[in-house]
Amino acid sequence: MKIGYTCGVYDLFHVGHLNLFENCKKHCDYLIVGICTDDYVRTFKHKEPIINEKDRMRIVSALKCVDEVALITNEETVDKVLAWKKFKFNVLFSGDDWKGSERFIATQRAFKEKGLDIETVFFPYTAGV
Repeated sequence: MKIGYTCGVYDLFHVGHLNLFENCKKHCDYLIVGICTDDYVRTFKHKEPIINEKDRMRIVSALKCVDEVALITNEETVDKVLAWKKFKFNVLFSGDDWKGSERFIATQRAFKEKGLDIETVFFPYTAGV
């Protein structure tokens, strides 16, 4: 079974988020979505979340293309190996704005160093969002 994983804040849910999840689901049998905490938004994005983490989880979990939703720690958000230890996914999904970034190059290197064969799939952002 192909288990997919993606994570993000998903504040002010919009069609771009829905497109991401629908595209993810087309490439896996079971889709897990990690929701970043309110603390993550404040600490790393230096913004106040509009929709709190509990409500963001509820919104995302209501989508038929999403199989599981979990609140993830700041560490699991940044370190995808920690997220893998929790969810055991074999494909990681992300927006293409992260493609080639230092963070994702380090993530792919960390997977290889741990002997993990994790496919990484990048999807384009929805135009106009």
